[in-house]
Amino acid sequence: MSATEKTGKATPAKGSKAELSYDLLRSRILDGTYGPGYRLVLSQLARETGVSTIPLREALRRLQSDGLVEVVRNIGARVAVFDAAQVEHSLQVLARLEGYATAISAPHMTGRHIERSRTVNTRMTQALEDFDPTSFTALNREFHFSLYEHCPDAHLVALLEAEWARLDHMRRSTFSYVPGRARRSVAEHERLLELIETGAEAGEIEQVACAHKIATADALRQAKSAP
Repeated sequence: MSATEKTGKATPAKGSKAELSYDLLRSRILDGTYGPGYRLVLSQLARETGVSTIPLREALRRLQSDGLVEVVRNIGARVAVFDAAQVEHSLQVLARLEGYATAISAPHMTGRHIERSRTVNTRMTQALEDFDPTSFTALNREFHFSLYEHCPDAHLVALLEAEWARLDHMRRSTFSYVPGRARRSVAEHERLLELIETGAEAGEIEQVACAHKIATADALRQAKSAP
């Protein structure tokens, strides 16, 4: 199946200048080289990257579709600027996607797969002792994607990757704002693994996985509203 058939829209061929430009700009946005509000001027980008404006323009269109770039009147293209409400909204969306993805991944996970996910969660437990929010967030991502890699729906996984990327750009680490959430998150991960291991109903797994992410959104909202 072609990329167009999978997503419903054309995607530049892998290795093309447009695809390489997209990957380069996306990585610079996500690693903070181009921070929120940074103006993305085609002529300047062309000088920096050595790529002509045509593939760069296509890359910016894709990044706009991803939610990482916005076009502002009288300003032009810039790296998207987010606020706390948008972070919470993305977490709520991600909760629904994660719930379903985890539920349909569960039947495809063997004991070996579960043990590998549990090993990541054990590393998260150990990381609580000398807590570093950024490292903990990286492990949290690794844990969840160790579940998603068994998801039979490639389009759903692509949506999850896009939402995680948006969140990575919006805030480097949720746990910087709500460090107390980290310990509860690890416990909830173990609960999810127990449900998968014992062959729980898909509806229960989906509900628990969804509630796990919503709890993070709730914790963030409470932290932001605290005096």
